[in-house]
Amino acid sequence: MKRREFLRDAAIVAATGGISTDVLSATLNSSPGMSETEGGQESGKASLIDSEPVLQNYAATSMGIAFSVTDWANGYAIFGEKPDLSDGRKVWCGGYRMTAMDNEVIQIRLTGLKPNTLYYYKIGADRIEYKDGYHIRIVGNEEKPQTYFFRTAGEGARSHFCVINDTHASWKAINPTINKLMALQPSCVVWNGDACNTEETVAAQKRIFFKPEIERKDFAAHIPYLFCPGNHDGRGLANRHLERIWMYRQPEERQPRDWDLGRNFAVRMGNIALVGLDTGEDKLDGNPKFCNLFVSEPYRVAQQTWLRDALRQPEIASAPYLVAFCHIPLYDPNPKENPGDVYPNDKDAKYTTDFAMWQRTCSKLWGPLLEEAGCQLLITAHQHCVRFDNPNNEHKWFQIVGGGPNMTGKTPGHFPTVIEGEIKNGKLVITVHNIYSGEVCGTVTFPVRF
Repeated sequence: MKRREFLRDAAIVAATGGISTDVLSATLNSSPGMSETEGGQESGKASLIDSEPVLQNYAATSMGIAFSVTDWANGYAIFGEKPDLSDGRKVWCGGYRMTAMDNEVIQIRLTGLKPNTLYYYKIGADRIEYKDGYHIRIVGNEEKPQTYFFRTAGEGARSHFCVINDTHASWKAINPTINKLMALQPSCVVWNGDACNTEETVAAQKRIFFKPEIERKDFAAHIPYLFCPGNHDGRGLANRHLERIWMYRQPEERQPRDWDLGRNFAVRMGNIALVGLDTGEDKLDGNPKFCNLFVSEPYRVAQQTWLRDALRQPEIASAPYLVAFCHIPLYDPNPKENPGDVYPNDKDAKYTTDFAMWQRTCSKLWGPLLEEAGCQLLITAHQHCVRFDNPNNEHKWFQIVGGGPNMTGKTPGHFPTVIEGEIKNGKLVITVHNIYSGEVCGTVTFPVRF
């Protein structure tokens, strides 16, 4: 990052209470780590680390760090509470027993962290030459010279989040969307599904999450992300294993019963409880187009049990505000509206799911639990058109549907959005930013839920 850009963003973060200017100055001037050549990188080879770090799975006591590599590598992060990392601890990729040496993406899990605490970190990797199990050697080391930082979640954290959705690898829409996020500097961002289209290769996935064609390559190096998958995020051969790119939630955050529910989250951020659900594929499991490759129905049922327990967790149950997220809306004013792709002459139309069907699944499974817990707001996506749904006889929570990647300005409501939530004067204020026009297209204020 250029010095001018760092100072600009630092001023924003400092102004919002995220980090002091003294600390930022110390970070900027801290001594660099090992250079790309100091560690013995072989001349003539491409840089081993070819992306900025991406902070994944925002939580109170853990954080995920991932980055792209170009060759077989054993990656690591050095993190600590001091800007110069004099207290730094090195954590290798992977978990117990062996590291997760990889030639595409390095994923590192930092655990045992303190809630609402500022941490600094660097990333690095050893280039591995692997011939067989007895002939392995390190042929180079690269360590990014930059010192990055993040702040964990927790009851004392700043109550400020943003939501983006349905970006669909549309750079014309994503670039200004990310620029808006960098200006707002929330505590975390919820990526509410359909980041992908139909991705068949890891290279295509890396282009979306690690090497996007946008100005701010460091979009997730300091701002952590939460991820609620959309239906498109499960389509394509590579997307069937999206966890190789975007790691699952930490196992210690869930009961053994729920370890397969790697995308659900229940996180306390200041006075707000954030709860994420995965609506899965929008077509019925029996749709012949997908050859029995999806089992979304039992997946949604399993999430009902998880949700019931998650809402009872002390840090979630005691939060003054409860906001839930999922990709496909749980309500639509038109009960015949289809939550997925619908084509009038589709010979498989009987296998699509209209909202009547959807309300018998996700809405009926999760809606009553959210209402019982006093959920004030559900933020959804999928339909590429901004909508505000007031509570009614069918549901007590307010629902906001985010926009899509359309940057033509020709169709009302069809434009990219950043949905911002922040506690102001003791109330939760939701502001929906129109990224196409640069204007605010709606504001909703919520009192405490009890």
